[in-house]
Amino acid sequence: MNAMKLNSFGGPESFELCEVPTPAPQAGQVLVRVHATSINPLDLQVRRGDYRDLVPLPTITGHDVSGVVEAVGPGVTMFSPGDEVWYTPQIFAGPGSYAEYHVANENIIGRKPGSLSHLEAASLSLVGGTAWEALVVRAASRVGESILIHGGAGGVGHVAIQLAKALGAKVFTTVREDNFEFVRSLGADVVIDYRKGDYLSAIMRETGGRGVDVVFDTVGGDTLSRSPNVLAQLGRVVTIVDIAQPQNLMEAWGKNASFHFVFTRQNRGKLDELSTLVERGQLRPHVGAVYALADIPFAHTRLESLNNGIRGKIAIAVD
Repeated sequence: MNAMKLNSFGGPESFELCEVPTPAPQAGQVLVRVHATSINPLDLQVRRGDYRDLVPLPTITGHDVSGVVEAVGPGVTMFSPGDEVWYTPQIFAGPGSYAEYHVANENIIGRKPGSLSHLEAASLSLVGGTAWEALVVRAASRVGESILIHGGAGGVGHVAIQLAKALGAKVFTTVREDNFEFVRSLGADVVIDYRKGDYLSAIMRETGGRGVDVVFDTVGGDTLSRSPNVLAQLGRVVTIVDIAQPQNLMEAWGKNASFHFVFTRQNRGKLDELSTLVERGQLRPHVGAVYALADIPFAHTRLESLNNGIRGKIAIAVD
């Protein structure tokens, strides 16, 4: 099979398209013909070497799969050849999704929502699971609460806006002005241009000085240290960004705030919950660009550029 192999840590030129053996499913495993995958910030981090102690080289990376079951191993009962499936491969536990075939354990695989194309499904599995983990599991968001989502036009952010609305929240988000219409179409109630003025004062003005119940950080920087200034009492901050620099969280003490750090865990349950929202018309990923398997280095370059012009996700058409 064709696969995009990562031979060394570094830039996009570290990838090589090559022929590798097609894997065979073992007990409890499913072999999937990959129709689509996508590009995530996690893929960039793996390629750069941020997790070099966990990633033996050479390797195949990639963290989204949408495809069709090709074969099943002994003991598999939930799936049969021909089933359309989607999932996030187990991170750091074996080859990833930048290939024509992928093997995964049955218990992390979900049935692809019928209303989504493979490109759309592959653009939702990781970011959707991340948003669900952040807002439902960690923040325990409740109907009627207010949620600030930083980076609402991005891969995780644009899904988080839709999920927050499905949870019955009032949604605030920070984006560039040219993304205002896009995030409003997703359901954002209050949109703030983070490049113009101070989002802290805008939030406090919009909430009458109360603040928001939840801050969801997808951008990093000084977001953690500034978040207590816009939190309501007993507010929660959830971040998916691994931030190296120390953060001063003293302001959080007076708010009785809690902080949650999320690295997505794989399971079928989250996929099934997301599928329900998709079929209800409450959630749909936005595919901002599509590249071929051979063009993954170009896709990485585009996602890394500061002004990449991408709304939502970059998808990869494998076949």
